[in-house]
Amino acid sequence: MFPLHSKGVEQELNFSSSPGMRRCRGLNLRALRWSQAMIFFINEINRNPDLLPNITLGYRLYDTCWLVALSMRTALSVVSQPIKRSQTGACLAPTVPLIIGDSGSTLSITISRLLNLFKIPMVSYFASCACLSDKKQFPYFFRTVPSDSFQASAVARLIKHLGWSWVGMLGTDDDYGYTATGMCTAELTRLGVCVAFHIIIPKVPSVQQIQGIVKTIQDSTARVLVCFATEEEIEPVMEEVVRQNVTGRQWVASEAWITSTLMSTTYPSLVGTIGFAISRATIPGLQKFLHNLRPLAEPYNPSAREFWETQFSCSFNKSKPVGSMADAVHYNRTCTGEERIEDTETAYNDVSQLRVTYNVHKAVYAAAQALHNLFMCQRDESTTDKTTMTQKSFEDMTLRFVKVGHFDSSLPADQQLLLHQDIMWHDGSKEVPVSVCTASCAPGYRKATRKGEPLCCHDCVPCAEGTFSSSIDQSECTLCPEDLWSSPQRDSCVDKHIEFLSYTEGFGMALAAMAILGIVATMTVASIFLRHRDTPLVRANNSELSFLLLLSLTLCFLCALTFLGQPTRWACPLRRTAFGLTFALCLSCLLSKTLVVLMAFKATLPGNNMARWFRPPQQRLGVFLCSALQCVICITWLTTAPPYPVKNTWLYRDRIVLECHMGSVALFSCVLGYIGCLAVFCFILAFLARKLPDNFNEAKFITFSMLIFCAVWITFIPAYVSSPGKFTVAVEIFAILASGFGVLLCIFVPKCYIIIFIPEKNTKKYLMSQSVGR
Repeated sequence: MFPLHSKGVEQELNFSSSPGMRRCRGLNLRALRWSQAMIFFINEINRNPDLLPNITLGYRLYDTCWLVALSMRTALSVVSQPIKRSQTGACLAPTVPLIIGDSGSTLSITISRLLNLFKIPMVSYFASCACLSDKKQFPYFFRTVPSDSFQASAVARLIKHLGWSWVGMLGTDDDYGYTATGMCTAELTRLGVCVAFHIIIPKVPSVQQIQGIVKTIQDSTARVLVCFATEEEIEPVMEEVVRQNVTGRQWVASEAWITSTLMSTTYPSLVGTIGFAISRATIPGLQKFLHNLRPLAEPYNPSAREFWETQFSCSFNKSKPVGSMADAVHYNRTCTGEERIEDTETAYNDVSQLRVTYNVHKAVYAAAQALHNLFMCQRDESTTDKTTMTQKSFEDMTLRFVKVGHFDSSLPADQQLLLHQDIMWHDGSKEVPVSVCTASCAPGYRKATRKGEPLCCHDCVPCAEGTFSSSIDQSECTLCPEDLWSSPQRDSCVDKHIEFLSYTEGFGMALAAMAILGIVATMTVASIFLRHRDTPLVRANNSELSFLLLLSLTLCFLCALTFLGQPTRWACPLRRTAFGLTFALCLSCLLSKTLVVLMAFKATLPGNNMARWFRPPQQRLGVFLCSALQCVICITWLTTAPPYPVKNTWLYRDRIVLECHMGSVALFSCVLGYIGCLAVFCFILAFLARKLPDNFNEAKFITFSMLIFCAVWITFIPAYVSSPGKFTVAVEIFAILASGFGVLLCIFVPKCYIIIFIPEKNTKKYLMSQSVGR
């Protein structure tokens, strides 16, 4: 059973008369070669004395025209032969014990189900549908062509190997097309390849259907087209592709048309087409046998006439078609009958790609060998085959089929597909064409799927800050480690910027300058007081406490400098303890000076001898005890839970802030609380002493200084909490400097002004006169 014609002629069925013989059109020279090759093989077997000795094989050739109806009629004609009986009366087997065919999967499925009822074996040379491997449904079906399951897997693996992720799929409207495209699509999906469209090519397509198919191909962004079809069914699509000049497409052909000489010579635009072909072979003597078919030149034989006119593109009679030639083509040249087949190059006598022909050879010889073994009571062993990968190319306008690799399913998975690198593609270059829905996402981007579209269609979204992608087509960006940050290109992680209040930056330099200014100002005041230490103004305000207070202010300004620079395991404890001790000493001195003022005033009252309990030794002891208590708290803090440097990675995502952790928050609160208590107590006493006589008016200045001190540190708390990063340290330094300058300016500047600019007031007489005036 061979499809000697490509199509059938539509018949009008009126149900009033019996339909005539089904007519066909479009002589298929390739299938004609298969049928003649079968005759050649049978003749070889009959001449072989070692194969089926004393038995002659016969045959009947049927033209199925790719029609299910004709294939079924052929099968019925085989099984409905008259039953013969032996001499003993037993029923004999039919004359035809085996069928070679059919070429199409749908045809084979249809007639195989019928032949199963009569247990007649069928060997197909071209039916590759994977469904035919089901031995429960088709126990008597055999074939010499690989199943489509291997081809579908091989095509999918090839597409994945070449980096194509966006392909179009075409298949015929039969079991072969549906099964092959379905299996290939499933395998492509498993491998992460998307199918842009799925087109079914009708058996008898209209012009509008063909144009619609080509429009879909042209409008799609898929540049790789996979087609499971026969040459007869893909031919009208290719005609329209050429007519509309659709170029820039890479075709991946199935085994049914990858080596079709008719397609390749008719449509040179298919150069570069790649696909898996059936294994081929060289058959000695076949070409000569095909050339010697001289009886076909008989012009009065309709079949011979049709072949002759098709083979040589000439006509015997321009007036009337005969026989099955319902749509015979009339040629301008007249046939003479003397033409020679060997002088032409057509699909009939082309023996360079004997692939399906080789399958026919295997089918015929498998049947003969089975019969031989049956007679000899032997069993044959099955053989396996491998599929080669073939490409079409043109050199000097000469068609060539080139083997560029192979797929062997019997090998390990990583060795099954072998592809050569030197391949010429559709555009004539050797660079693999690109077929993707969207370009690959470069490092630094991630794939974001588009709603309602396949996974292969995506947008490239830049990685967010703190994340990166180091390779192409990453679905998600990777989060950088805690101490790293994404690079500007988002393709790697780099060290985060380390941030702390440094001497080298402008803000740090300004704070350092203010601290140094405070130190210089304090030392200037101290030098003025030292130079005028014997004057009544200096002596009247307890010069010893004044110098001790100036020392504590100098230490406070120096303490501010320790807050600048990188926090270390030594700098952090020094900052906190220096702050606590210097301010405790400063406030202790102020408290003593306030008490001195009060005691001095009380001593002027009759019968009051409290002043003798608050002389300089007692004053020094009071300062020492107040400072010692703070020292005890600091020592406890340093020995139990001292401050330490930490990397603050939670405040900012893109940088690390180096800061000092308190260690023990409770002990730090004790240090601040003690300083606050001293300041409040000092402020209360100074406020009570603010209306004493003018010569003892230092209490007013202490009141103002404590007012500034408390205001600074009260506003410090919300500013400290709300300031981020290194600005927290800046707020702390500013509070230290502001409170230090407040004490320095309120207490010592007025006295320095009198000492320098109004020396006449710096006399005992003036001070006493102020007292008497009061």
